[in-house]
Amino acid sequence: MSIISEHPVTADQIRAALAALAAEPAADAERRDEETRDEDRLRLLGSLLAKTELEITAATRLTEDGELEDVLETLLGWGEQLEGDPGVTVNVVTNRLQRTALQVSEPEAEELPPGREAAFAAVMTAVYALSAQLHADRGDAEGTRHALSGAEEALIDILQGMHDLRVAIGDAPGPEPEDEAGD
Repeated sequence: MSIISEHPVTADQIRAALAALAAEPAADAERRDEETRDEDRLRLLGSLLAKTELEITAATRLTEDGELEDVLETLLGWGEQLEGDPGVTVNVVTNRLQRTALQVSEPEAEELPPGREAAFAAVMTAVYALSAQLHADRGDAEGTRHALSGAEEALIDILQGMHDLRVAIGDAPGPEPEDEAGD
C-alpha cells in the first residue's frame, strides 16, 4: 500500500494553483518571488490544503439539515481522487489526523487547557486505533499491542481532560488539598 503519485505536482504547479485562488503565500524576502524550489513543495501543499479546507468550511451549510449533505458531497469528491483504495484511504486519514492533533495541541503552549488536551487525546486515540488495525491486518501482534497501548493511554487522557474541564466549571470536585501538617 504505497502512495506514489503517477504525476507528482511540482512546486511551480502548486504555486500557480494558489495564485489562481488568490491564496499565494507571502514571498521569502531573501530570494526572488518567481523562484520556487522543490523544498518549498510541502509548505506550498500545506497552503493549498488550508485554502481548500477554508473553502469547504465556507461552503458548508451550518444547519442540521444541510451540513451533512454538504459534508457527504465533499467526501464523494475526496473518494473519487483515492480511487477506492482502502489502504490509501487509511494512510490519508491517518496523516490528516496527525495534522489535526498538532493543530489542536498548540505546540508553542506550555500547558493546554483541559478541553483541548482531551480533544488532542481523542484525535490521537483515532490515530492509534487505525494503526493497531493496520498492524493486526499485517499479522504484527507486537505492533498491534504497541498501538493499542498508545490508544489506551490516550483514552485515559481524554477522560482526565474532560474531568479537569468539569472541575474548572464547578461540575465536579477538584483534588483534595494535601494535609500540610504531614499527617
